[in-house]
Amino acid sequence: MKTSVLLTALLTATLLGGCAPLVVGGAMVGSALVATDRRTAGTQVEDQGIEIKAAARLREAMGDRTHINVQAYNRVVLLSGEVRNEADKAEAGRIAGAVENVTRVHNELQVGFLSSITSRANDVVLSSKIKATLIDAQALQSNAFTVVVERGEVFMMGRVTEREANLASELVRGIPKVEKVVRLFELISEEELAKRTPKKPSAEQSK
Repeated sequence: MKTSVLLTALLTATLLGGCAPLVVGGAMVGSALVATDRRTAGTQVEDQGIEIKAAARLREAMGDRTHINVQAYNRVVLLSGEVRNEADKAEAGRIAGAVENVTRVHNELQVGFLSSITSRANDVVLSSKIKATLIDAQALQSNAFTVVVERGEVFMMGRVTEREANLASELVRGIPKVEKVVRLFELISEEELAKRTPKKPSAEQSK
């Protein structure tokens, strides 16, 4: 019962709040996960600022003739959704790239008709399944991944090792109704991951 209520709340908030995609990542789910995010605290704040500024500027420039979602991770911006023509796609990329602190833009906007409410609702449900799959994977730290779903296409961001990237991608590809997985990871070494992973206290320390 609690799961269905939560999913309904997420779906309602998503559809009423501009159809922003559900994100599997630290910054959106509380202070405990923010602390274990692989970005610095300052970068997390910058990314949130980038998303707010870019979304506002895009709305001001394009109004409701487009459906654009903005996701920022480590100062890299992902634009997903739909626009009516190539000119709008290019303009959206230019606007996002001009936001302070943005280092790169992945412009994954599709040119054509805007997605339906039903399509966006299906993406929310699929996002919840992806989140559950990553959380259940014991070999992965789920909040290392940011996942955006558009029309069944899954965009994956995060600072992860090649091992983690491959495992997460394969798990997501195996979920029913996933049409495509687009990897936009920033790869780090296993050595760098080990340095960033908090060490568990030894038996002696825990006494």
